Amino acid sequence: MRIDIDTDRCIGAARCVQHAPGVFTQDDDGVVELLPDDGGREDGPLIEEAAFACPVQAITLGRS
Repeated sequence: MRIDIDTDRCIGAARCVQHAPGVFTQDDDGVVELLPDDGGREDGPLIEEAAFACPVQAITLGRS
């Protein structure tokens, strides 16, 4: 699953971190970042929930 983050759009609400803490984190300014991929993300449904929960839709998902 490809995860794209529009960091200019992110407002630091942290909903993504709440839904998928193994995938997303925030930098010192509160902007979402991806945690390093350990070779296979198996949290597909959680990632989809995180993207859906983002109030500004800064996260988009795609198939790679």
